[in-house]
Amino acid sequence: MTLNFKQLTFILVFILGINEAYSQLGFSHEIGVITGPVAFQSDFGVRRDLETNAGNTGIGIGLVHYINFAYRADCNCYSTDTFFNDHFKLRNEISWNRTKLNHFGRWANGTGLNAQKLRDHSGIAQNLDIGTQIEFFPKSIRAFQAFAYSFAPFVSLGVHFTSFNPTVETTHGDGNIQNMGNFYSGWVNAAANGDPNQDPFLFDGQGTTFSIVWSVGTRYKLTVLSDLMVDLRWQYYFNNEVDGLDHNLPSNKANDWLVWLNFGYIYYLD
Repeated sequence: MTLNFKQLTFILVFILGINEAYSQLGFSHEIGVITGPVAFQSDFGVRRDLETNAGNTGIGIGLVHYINFAYRADCNCYSTDTFFNDHFKLRNEISWNRTKLNHFGRWANGTGLNAQKLRDHSGIAQNLDIGTQIEFFPKSIRAFQAFAYSFAPFVSLGVHFTSFNPTVETTHGDGNIQNMGNFYSGWVNAAANGDPNQDPFLFDGQGTTFSIVWSVGTRYKLTVLSDLMVDLRWQYYFNNEVDGLDHNLPSNKANDWLVWLNFGYIYYLD
């Protein structure tokens, strides 16, 4: 799947259009930066294996923008006191994550040739995201801004558009990723049983997909115009090629997904 810039441009224009519409209504804005460790769950390793989960970790960074419905920038005053304005924020984000992938667990820890092929096979998952989430704060946003309490927990749900660009590597044999003899024979045989030209198991190139994002976290009131934030994100991709591997064995039951622990700094513009 090739990178579709038309789709990326459409998503960006759509988000900017939403921002412009809310800006015309006078709502205030916040900007911030986020970063933290990423645990990438893919076809590398073994499902629910601690060694896999601990080994296939990377890093993510991002820029975030919030529309704060509780406060109006055009008059430096609170907006109409409604449940939505006092408990929801709109979060827009552009982020990037990168994870080095290796095989761990029972199949890679063996002594046979296939185990060695798994250990010699590695990859890199790197993804550029742009998207929007709606955040719900059970406690009053107004009260939090007025220092009525220090912490403001939240949950969020949204959709991201992802441009992925995985890398496939192997040190086995001649190191050529086009030589199927360098990879786990179960994947090669499963592909050969179908049409390997139509359904390969290795992907070394660019592609795009959508993903659903869900997170839970909290803000900490640092100053009048700034917060610290921490949230734990679960992101599920509607594609199984994000990691560069999509084998056809029965154990391949889910698309790629990740867990990202974010730490952030948020600044109130208005």
